Amino acid sequence: MKMVHLFLALWLQLLGYGWAGMFRKYLVDSPHMWWPSNLIQVSLFRALHEKEKRLNGGKTRLQFFAIVCVSSFAYYVLPGYLFPSISTVSFICWIWKDSITAQQVGSGLNGLGIGSFGLDWSTVAGFLGSPLATPLFAILSTMAGFSMMVYIILPIAYWQNAFESRRFPMFSQETYDGAGQVYNVTRIMNERGFDLDVVGYDGYSKLYLSAVFAIGLGFGFAALMAAITHVALFDGKEHWKKTTGEKNDRSIDVHTRIMRRNYEVVPRWWFMATMIIPFALSFLAIEGFGKQLQLPWWALIMACAFAFAFTLPAGIILATTNQMIWTDVIVDLLIGYIYPGKPLANVVFKSYSSVSMFQALDFLSDFKLGHYMKIPPKSMFLVQIAGTLVGSAAQFATAWALISNIDNICDIEKLPVGSPWTCPGYDYFYSTSILWGVIGPHRVLDNGVYSILKWFFLIGALAPFAIWLLARRFPNKKWIESVHVPIIFSGAYGILPARPVHYLSWAAVGIFFNYYVYRKYKGWWARHTYILSAALDAGVAFMAVMIYFTLQSKNVYGPVWWGLEADDHCPLAKCPTVPGIFVDGCPAFHITLNHF
Repeated sequence: MKMVHLFLALWLQLLGYGWAGMFRKYLVDSPHMWWPSNLIQVSLFRALHEKEKRLNGGKTRLQFFAIVCVSSFAYYVLPGYLFPSISTVSFICWIWKDSITAQQVGSGLNGLGIGSFGLDWSTVAGFLGSPLATPLFAILSTMAGFSMMVYIILPIAYWQNAFESRRFPMFSQETYDGAGQVYNVTRIMNERGFDLDVVGYDGYSKLYLSAVFAIGLGFGFAALMAAITHVALFDGKEHWKKTTGEKNDRSIDVHTRIMRRNYEVVPRWWFMATMIIPFALSFLAIEGFGKQLQLPWWALIMACAFAFAFTLPAGIILATTNQMIWTDVIVDLLIGYIYPGKPLANVVFKSYSSVSMFQALDFLSDFKLGHYMKIPPKSMFLVQIAGTLVGSAAQFATAWALISNIDNICDIEKLPVGSPWTCPGYDYFYSTSILWGVIGPHRVLDNGVYSILKWFFLIGALAPFAIWLLARRFPNKKWIESVHVPIIFSGAYGILPARPVHYLSWAAVGIFFNYYVYRKYKGWWARHTYILSAALDAGVAFMAVMIYFTLQSKNVYGPVWWGLEADDHCPLAKCPTVPGIFVDGCPAFHITLNHF
């Protein structure tokens, strides 16, 4: 089975690289596709390699980078080892220690996050990317979706007990049974076939979600539909011209012109080979190894077709906003309907459709970086392929070593205080696999308490028309086109596995630099902002690696005190608020409910 995992990791990346070549003229050659995150790397490389004189006693960009990097490195020993609690500070919970409602309002991790903030760069940039590289309009659109979700829809839904959500924590990415306990998936699984035991399911309980989990899924449906409509309305004309071969010099990036004059382009057959060979090998893996992956061959074709189809709209949005439109929720739904009760098939299908698309976008982003830095395209291609072969093996070996050697990895309840191995992203991945892969969408959406979520598909498909019509009606109001509906919905969907404290800290830093500093100190902003982001990232990364290899790998954690917990000290925010549900550590309401 190890070999299957290794081959899967390798082929997923190479598949994405294959169809990345089909979208170069749309996502690399166009001057409108500027890939904001690349500017951080461009600024860093220029600072490292260009000779620069100090002006008027100031600092060169390299000196600025070194100072910030060392400072970030030194500071991260606090949130990364000695004082993890400063990653999430929630004053309301400190004041009202015995109030469930107050802690639900104030918790930055398990509540609405009012008044919460983080003093840790990984809190700021760990989930939503660097706010310094995200355009202001994208930050505002993201926060519009977040605010609509967290401060309007979620409180109403929760305190009105929509989806019976008061039985469970307001914020959680776990799955629950009707008694308010974490769903015991072993009771509904056939051990031999690793699929759904229908008799066991009927004798146990329906599956329930927290309010934020359920509503977030709806916004995930809306975000993907809005992305399709938005790209068709606002970018469709330009990309249709590219598809039909209509020439337009303005549609060619200046960097592309320079590259074409000086370097040979990568032949299309190179990309075709990196697509066809991994696909054929994937086909053999699916049908071989005793069919352990559960996925039929026709589903592999469907997964690849889905990834190919959504690479362009997702790429356009990522290349202009620095924000990703996540396709995993639709992918889970699709395979759950077609092939229910097969969790491994669900995970493999999601990997081939979502992960390979993300790899394609990463490859395209790297090609744009090569344009900016004037790296020969063929060299860029070959280095990426070589790096993938080495990196896939290294990542697989590292992951396997961590799983084998770290006790209770990803199990928050059993990990020692101060352990960093909480795996918030994979916890969400696991829960969605149970929801769509084991239980199946026909039991959740068709007749269950969450059937209303299907309306989000229609909302997402129609919402961009309103902005498009307003933009056509008022062409002089350029700000209207900056209202980015897919990013608004995506901002609401991304609240899991991210949490309010991550959004609030990210937005505060992003708005400060990209609005206030940009307007007041434009010269400083242009010279230092991207270098600042790179230095903060580098300092955190270096210290995190050093802490792990010197201390945490030997099970040496910080001194035991209340600040060692990577938590906001709002324990009651996780409590249910209806009678009859009993959870350890929570006050009980002693009026028993008549039904589950």
